[in-house]
Amino acid sequence: MDSKTEELLFALLWTCDVFSRPTWRNLTESFEGWAYRNGFSRQLQRLEKSQMLERQTGRSGDRLHRLTRAGCLCALGGRDPEACWNRHWDGRWRLVFFDVPRTCNAARDKLRRYLRRKGFGCLQNSVWITPDSVNEERDLLSGVSADVGALVWFEGRPCAGETDAEIVAGAWDFATINQLYAIHQQVLDRLPRRRLETKTAAMDFHRWLGEEREAWMDVMSQDPLLPKRLLPNPYLGCNAWRKRLVVMAEAGERMRKFQEGGKTRQ
Repeated sequence: MDSKTEELLFALLWTCDVFSRPTWRNLTESFEGWAYRNGFSRQLQRLEKSQMLERQTGRSGDRLHRLTRAGCLCALGGRDPEACWNRHWDGRWRLVFFDVPRTCNAARDKLRRYLRRKGFGCLQNSVWITPDSVNEERDLLSGVSADVGALVWFEGRPCAGETDAEIVAGAWDFATINQLYAIHQQVLDRLPRRRLETKTAAMDFHRWLGEEREAWMDVMSQDPLLPKRLLPNPYLGCNAWRKRLVVMAEAGERMRKFQEGGKTRQ
């Protein structure tokens, strides 16, 4: 998915009832580089085809577009924070050990990128850990001959008194994660307060939306969104998410008012 389509999904997530209306002219006129006056309908068609968006037609012929669950998750950065924090944990850790030869650096780096993308924590360069099941990884390896000298998976509990908190502290860099949340909070605090009555105000608002989205994606690229019972202290994620919901709801409302005002001026 290209960056413009991802940005459109982001916009749809926070301003759904603007985009559910049959006319788009006011928004696209003031957010030219964002709402894509040319080719906008093709963007929607691609989202429908990829099942990120669903369309219904009302009795009056109006088109109603809604984000699917997959579309919402994509706009959130691939994961729903609240669902992740509230997921059940069975108390068991899953570890992967691997020994990839230096002659296969590309394969080793690809494996590490995969593990980090899936939220695994790094205890050592070749020892990664997660509180979640590894059913997906097991399915990916089904039919492949096992080579325990190169890759092996374990599941269990520590047996020498190590606490879950110590494991979390050793596997994930929550100092950096909290720093990224703090940066994101600063971006939220910069929500433009000017009324969206001019093109300059609209473009400033659009620029802020891009900064907010980028800051949030930076956090999501690092935070494993662990189950609540494993979250360290301090951890800024939960409060940051609640603040984001409030600020983005305000941002969405400001865009809706702009849309309504634009209709009045026509």
